[in-house]
Amino acid sequence: MDGFLIAVLLVFALAMGGRDQWLVAHWADAVERSTALLVVAVLCACLSAGVMAWIGAEFAELLPRRAAQMLVAFALAIAAAELAFPVRLKSPQEPTRSLGAIAIVLLARQIGDGARFAVFAVAAWTVVPLTAGLGGALGGAAAVAIGWSVGSETLARWPLRILRLVLAGCLAIAALFIGLNARFAAF
Repeated sequence: MDGFLIAVLLVFALAMGGRDQWLVAHWADAVERSTALLVVAVLCACLSAGVMAWIGAEFAELLPRRAAQMLVAFALAIAAAELAFPVRLKSPQEPTRSLGAIAIVLLARQIGDGARFAVFAVAAWTVVPLTAGLGGALGGAAAVAIGWSVGSETLARWPLRILRLVLAGCLAIAALFIGLNARFAAF
């Protein structure tokens, strides 16, 4: 249960202002809030969270406990670095109406973003990919649904850059402490 709650909160917070949320907001403006777009965005969020949870748990199973803790620290550090970079997206000039193309672009953006690396880290930490994946899917789905519902103009007025920098700092500190604990803990 801890992994589920941590994943929900972490992924939701980290996905706010993320590239996938911005893309969904732009596409929602272009296609007048199509329900099919929302369904595709939610399915992509669920699929990417599930894949990263499964990969995180598989890696953690292969490693000794201290090495798995170091893996969690590295995943959180990667997520922090991804959050620290500013999100600069060009708004789509001629948005495609192909849901398949939208799904491919969203999945490509989500697999390597900070929120999904957090799912990877939580799954590696708990070694229970189901709860981490479900939590990540719920948090990611909520973030893209907000992007879909408010649109890019409203999203641009929110202080998301500051939020992402604060979260990047918090993740970097967590990665540091988890890494130091893995390195110097007496097991």
